[in-house]
Amino acid sequence: MLSKSIENALNKQVRIEAESSQIYLAMAIWAEVKGLEGISSFMYSQSDEEREHMLKLVKFINERGGEAHISELDAPNLKHKTYKEMFEKLLEHEIFVSESINELVHISLQEKDYATHNFLQWYVAEQIEEEAVARTILDKVKMIGDDKGGLYLFDRDIQQLTVDSAAETPE
Repeated sequence: MLSKSIENALNKQVRIEAESSQIYLAMAIWAEVKGLEGISSFMYSQSDEEREHMLKLVKFINERGGEAHISELDAPNLKHKTYKEMFEKLLEHEIFVSESINELVHISLQEKDYATHNFLQWYVAEQIEEEAVARTILDKVKMIGDDKGGLYLFDRDIQQLTVDSAAETPE
């Protein structure tokens, strides 16, 4: 059974994950309108992934005797000056999400809710990967600079982007 404080904290994270999905959807639309098909496809996938993260939390809250809440969301930024700025915002947002997950882990340990703590470890590992992907993208974007040919290749290649995370266990 979830305590009220953990239920509230998890529901706050439900909103953060939903807003993340909306933020990335807005980024996908921005990129698509700019003709950046690969970036757009990548961001649509990121948006879907964040929605899955939200649903995973919703199911956990309900299964543990709590009640998940779907709240009003803040509208995402719809404009970006450059694709570089957009990816800087992506990294900034992933760091914010990581901090929020870390706070949830802290609360679960304070309350000795080890089931929630165990559940949240998936999110901790996921955030390590999400930040690594965002940093890798930004490194590539900085390398490209203003080179249009580089942007063309990056836009084509981003759909296949994967990062070997330190959190993954070697096979």
